[in-house]
Amino acid sequence: MSTATYSIGIDLGTTNSALAFVALDDPSARVQLLDIPQHVTATSTEARPLLPSFTYLPPEDTGSTALVGLFARTQSADVPTRTIAAAKSWLCHTRVDRHQPILPWNAPAEVHKRSPVEVSALYLRHLVAAWNQQFPDTPFAHQHVTLTVPASFDASARDLTREAAASAGFPGDFVLLEEPQAALYAWLAARGDTWRKDLRVGDLILVCDIGGGTTDLTLIAVREQDGDLELARLAVGNHILVGGDNMDLALAFTAQHLFKEKGHDLDPWQSVSLWHACRAAKESLLAADGPASHPVTILGRGSRVIGGAISVDLTRDQVQATLGDGFFPACALSDKPAKRPTSGFKQLGLPYESDTAITRHLARFLTDHGDDGQPAARPTRLLFNGGVFKAAALKQRVRDSFRTWFGDDGVPAVLAGEEDLDFAVARGAAFYGQAKRQGGVRIRGGTARAYYIGIETAGLAVPGAPRPLHALCVVPHGMEEGTATSVPGEEIGLVVGEPVHFRFFSSATRTTDRPGDLLTRWADGELEETDPLEMSLAAAENAEGGYVPVTIETRITELGTLELWCASTVSAEKWKLEFSVREQE
Repeated sequence: MSTATYSIGIDLGTTNSALAFVALDDPSARVQLLDIPQHVTATSTEARPLLPSFTYLPPEDTGSTALVGLFARTQSADVPTRTIAAAKSWLCHTRVDRHQPILPWNAPAEVHKRSPVEVSALYLRHLVAAWNQQFPDTPFAHQHVTLTVPASFDASARDLTREAAASAGFPGDFVLLEEPQAALYAWLAARGDTWRKDLRVGDLILVCDIGGGTTDLTLIAVREQDGDLELARLAVGNHILVGGDNMDLALAFTAQHLFKEKGHDLDPWQSVSLWHACRAAKESLLAADGPASHPVTILGRGSRVIGGAISVDLTRDQVQATLGDGFFPACALSDKPAKRPTSGFKQLGLPYESDTAITRHLARFLTDHGDDGQPAARPTRLLFNGGVFKAAALKQRVRDSFRTWFGDDGVPAVLAGEEDLDFAVARGAAFYGQAKRQGGVRIRGGTARAYYIGIETAGLAVPGAPRPLHALCVVPHGMEEGTATSVPGEEIGLVVGEPVHFRFFSSATRTTDRPGDLLTRWADGELEETDPLEMSLAAAENAEGGYVPVTIETRITELGTLELWCASTVSAEKWKLEFSVREQE
């Protein structure tokens, strides 16, 4: 945008959010952080660089509005049924309507719930207001804004994020950037021109990003283009709902045993409070200068409790052992994450992974993306991101896994430089906008996934059984924005004149499928279904049996929208279906 003065980068995190900015037209300008005013108690406010992604919903009779930030996070331990956490993780949960007021999940009827999209917009609106308060002469809506999303977010989750941002007052041309890429951009910004001395052609960078709610894995290759180094994103992992939230819960189980040893059996309300209280203990104990122990305190529920609270101490050793053994255990490269259903009935909620072993998820990711005849991808460089890696012992667990898999010579070198695990994503997003304006280094890659449409097969009907479904590739992995392709193959029937479900699928691992490839079967986990598109297309002139034969052309627009153009083969009519697959600008 020609009137923009700043490039603004926003990390909408599961646990914390942050805003960074840099002057667009000053090559020597450094990325800065915005201090964000927020309630730290019910009656006082302070400005902090991090905005905890928590929302507290006061009782309606108090007349107070929803509060976000540090005080809301504190309330998550004291009043969990009125506090919303992990709204971002709900944005990619396709089994619920994310526009419906469902949060806090399982809250009592008297709580006025909010939707995941609405809560996400609350955080973004708070950041917009903080900017406009401090920079009234350069309004937020006139700046170049980059908002980050997990690399594993599918098209639907990205669209919902975009919707939340638009309602919060973002400029119409803001862009989305994958969080692992933003972390690497932050490293590039910190290294300056020396980054070309740190990397060489043929290097393969693994960005291992473990945030509050998700684990994101990305492979970025270092290539040569016209005699200069170029970065290209090769692969992203599936959406892995394992992160700091799971670790907090694991620590809560440890603390619960400690309470039991002191004669306190916690009820369900206290257990939820304990989960949130363990978050503060984890962050304190894993800090580089953290204490040897940290108290975990929750409110009591009986007259025997003196002072209304009970407390135990968690030690640094307990935390590192619990998290190391539970989330970073030793495993073989051939190991796969286990799926362990415990009952035929399952409570609805976030679809957290059954297997919390991040090392096994990493092993599967590397084996899924082996190339050139290799059984697994072998990164040569490693970039850690996310607050979990404030613990040096957990970073070492990851490197030890590589030693087990590939030997001493196969341990990737950690990218040089100081780490900024809390703010790297926001800083990198701001730097990305500046680099785009000034023609700096960019990470290439196109779409991170291949996309497919579901096609119902013809054949004899069987009572009670759906017809088999095939998947037709319409977008290959890496398709660039601003391009189009005709999908070859036989004509297919497009149902018109009545409401129907159009089913869409994506894959982060099938990188060789081309438009027109028809999958009649696929391995478990290879394809992930995105939200179906429910609509009724206008009836056709020459439709027989409720459908018309069509061919398909796909276009990825400059704005990142996938357009499916269905052209009739018996008339001049066309129909358009679209949903967003934007990866980056």
